[in-house]
Amino acid sequence: MRRADRRPVAGAQGRRGPSRRGLLRITFSWLLWLGFAALGAVAGLWAAATARFLFPNALKEPPQRFKVGFPADYPPAHVESRFKDEHGVWVVHGTYRGQAQIYALSSVCTHLGCITIWQEEQKRFKCPCHGSAFYMDGINYEGPAPRPLERYAIRIADDGQLEVDKSRTYQEELGQWHDPDSYVPT
Repeated sequence: MRRADRRPVAGAQGRRGPSRRGLLRITFSWLLWLGFAALGAVAGLWAAATARFLFPNALKEPPQRFKVGFPADYPPAHVESRFKDEHGVWVVHGTYRGQAQIYALSSVCTHLGCITIWQEEQKRFKCPCHGSAFYMDGINYEGPAPRPLERYAIRIADDGQLEVDKSRTYQEELGQWHDPDSYVPT
């Protein structure tokens, strides 16, 4: 075909489509714009993560030292469960090696850290995760728990109330339950 034989199609005389070069220029500019937008998003996320790192990840925790009432509020052979949810503590008026005591037991199982449940009918603490069981005094007798529940320090405060201090723990297998700070004699 010769150049002169090329004739415009009828009705399309004044319109021409975009040239190949123009189409490439538009495509490249859109790709460049998308690249800068992605780079801006990544930079924004990086800045947000950096800013989040600079602020402390503080949690509100209950105090380590708290009062649980008067000794007269705890009848013999009684386990108080109202401090379990907030503080993770069982307050018990029981006996240990024949001596009547009020003591604070940790509610955390010594096997894998599950929270124990007090079963009033059987007079025992039971771990729902793997079946460990503990007597009222915290001594383990069933299941995979390798040692008894831990005790927290407990004392009679100046106002006559029992005060539990979770910052100090006592372990039976180390002979620490004989420490006078681990119980209140009754």
